[in-house]
Amino acid sequence: MTCFHAWLKTLRAGVLSGLTGAVIGAGGASAAELQVLSAGAIEPGLASAVTAFQRETGHVVRVTFNTAPELRKRMLGQPAFDVVIAPPAVMADFAAAGQLAAARANVGRVGMGVTVRNGAPVPDISSEDALKQSVLDAQSVVFNRASTGLYFEGLLRRMGIEAQVQAKATRYPDGASVLEHVIKGQGREIGFGAMTEILLYQGKGLQLVGPLPAGVQNYTAYTAAPLTSSSQPVLAQQFVGFLSGPVGKPLFVAAGVTD
Repeated sequence: MTCFHAWLKTLRAGVLSGLTGAVIGAGGASAAELQVLSAGAIEPGLASAVTAFQRETGHVVRVTFNTAPELRKRMLGQPAFDVVIAPPAVMADFAAAGQLAAARANVGRVGMGVTVRNGAPVPDISSEDALKQSVLDAQSVVFNRASTGLYFEGLLRRMGIEAQVQAKATRYPDGASVLEHVIKGQGREIGFGAMTEILLYQGKGLQLVGPLPAGVQNYTAYTAAPLTSSSQPVLAQQFVGFLSGPVGKPLFVAAGVTD
């Protein structure tokens, strides 16, 4: 296990599972436990929002993170979750299946960024043409098979360089694996992923080169909604409202999840 994964495991254990023994209200009722299924790109902001919600309410929130394709698999049948957070297209599928309650909240959107390991040559991404040339000049290009990777694959196709890049591309199921690969890489290697995930790795062997140029930037939006199968419908709705409210929203913005 890498140092970062060990740190992240500790963070999740403390941030997402703390306050288990808390009691709330004058009557001393036991804290309720909320199960949340979420896309991984908003993890930094969601972790902060969960901490704030737990502190404010005394309830416990446990979060399971998956890529967008995996979210669909986890939602088959009757999932044991109370709230789901995912991109609009994924949420539309869940809504069509009658799995979502009416209450929805816009959590924010995440842009795509470029990263290299510390000490590696920094590519020019100041324009679409510069980005294209930097990708062609790179010895290796690394990206995922989740939302950001699928977009980048399409961008390579539109730029007319998909065939040239395919031979030197490395793909992973999720963003964390991409960034771990780049840290250990060599030569002129470039990684692509969600800005929020790249920011988590700054100071741990990676540097953020910057966001994609405005003309080719892609933002993935994220929406939260209670599930109709939730065993805690009132609490689920309260949590969803909290995420987009005056306390939760700034925490997402601070983590790179923009409006």
